[in-house]
Parts: sequence; structure tokens; C-alpha cells
Amino acid sequence: MRLALAQQTVAGGAVAANVDRAVAAVEDAAADGADCVALPELFTVGYFAFDDYADAAEPLGGPTHRRLRAAAVEHGVAVLAGTMVEDLAASAAAGASVPAPEGLANTAVLYDADGDRRLVYRKRHLFGYDSAEAGLLVPGERLPTTDLGGHTVGVTTCYDLRFPELYRRLVDDGATLLLVPSAWPYPRVEHWKLLPRARAVENLLYVGAVNGAAAADADTELVGRSTVYDPWGTPVATTGEEPAVVTADADPGRVETVRAEFPALDDRR
Repeated sequence: MRLALAQQTVAGGAVAANVDRAVAAVEDAAADGADCVALPELFTVGYFAFDDYADAAEPLGGPTHRRLRAAAVEHGVAVLAGTMVEDLAASAAAGASVPAPEGLANTAVLYDADGDRRLVYRKRHLFGYDSAEAGLLVPGERLPTTDLGGHTVGVTTCYDLRFPELYRRLVDDGATLLLVPSAWPYPRVEHWKLLPRARAVENLLYVGAVNGAAAADADTELVGRSTVYDPWGTPVATTGEEPAVVTADADPGRVETVRAEFPALDDRR
């Protein structure tokens, strides 16, 4: 699988412009040969635009989902619709399975190249420190995986990286590639470089950690540095702070080889 991480500028509250950038990134990555394109956390509204969450919320299958699904089909590429603010009541009314009857969630959706919805992940660990996320959103309860491009793919979101037990569950479900849409800010740049790499090392799988670029708002800046880590934890493709598309080949056979050469997962007790 040729994996592309679309590190884009996310302007707080500027949903239309942010979505246009996301669709353009999908087109550019597909033209460069990507099989799967991942977008950052809350790429529509911006993580720190808390006052805009309710207005930006939409159900599964809403207008932004339709645009990204159409882009996936048009360009023949799978798309991880980073995360968006989901209106759970509207999703339920539309017939989608949701963990709560109402409220908002931080939700990632993976579409394949045929436009089929393959995975829905609602962020499980909501950030409370110096953030309104935990007060505004409902945490997810499910931890799904799906088969895509020879991989068993799982998704976690940003703050989830600090909870390694989540990743052991995904490994037990066969995961070989994890996509991690994020909105990781300064000053915690060393944590951003460490945690996705640690999750790759300890679980012997690929991790694609995609962050936003440039300023998140007047007071908070994201660190960028979207990176693909291989099953040894080696960064095989990375970038700096500015908008960029990070592309790397994620070979499912490489996971199998590394796990055979260093079968640490077999020694769990």
C-alpha cells in the first residue's frame, strides 16, 4: 500500500476552505500514486475552535462525507476522512449505528476506492487538560478494524497515543497498520515524535501519524511532523511544520517478516 499523510493547514472555524484543501490534497496524493490518503484530526473545523463544533457537526453521510467519498471514487484512492465533529442524533436518524443517542463525537471514517464506508472510529480518549474537548464530546466505545490493501487497518486519534493498552487490543484483532489523525500542539513536540514510534515498536506494525500544519489558532500552534513509522519504529517518511503530503510504501509482508524475525508479541504473558 502506498500511504499518503495529508498534513494540511487547518484554519479555525473556516470549514469550507479547510474542506477544499482536503479534497485538493486527496487529488494530489492520488495523482502521485497513493492508494490511501489520511487527513488530520478535525480537519474541517480545527481542534481548538471549540465554539464552532456544534455548527460544524454533521452526520455520517453528511455533505463533507459525500465530497470525500466522491473524491475517493473519482481518483481511485481510499480516504481516511481524518476526523470530523459528528452529530450523533443526526447519524442515528439516518440509520447509522452510534454509541449514544445524542451529542457530538470526534469521528474518523475510512472510505475505500469504491466509496464504501469501511470503518468508523469515534475517539475514545477525550483530552481534558487545557481543552474543552472532554466537556463537548461523547467518547467512542468501539475499536474496529478493516482489511485494506493487504493490511488489517485500525484507527486511533491523537490523545489515544498515550494509552498503549488500546493498541494491544488492535494487535489482538490482527492490526498491521494504524492510522492516527491528530492535532498535536506545541510545546509537546518530543511526545509527538516518541509516542507513535513507541506504538510501532512495541506492536511491530506500521503507524501513519498525520498532524495538522502551521497555526491552529492565535495561541496554539500544531507541530506538524507527520510521519510513517515501519514495524521496527523507523521513520520511513516524515516532514516538518509546513503543509505537505508525506508518502511511503507500507508493505504488509514487512510486518510479517519483522514479527517472524523478532517474535516479541509471542512472549506476552
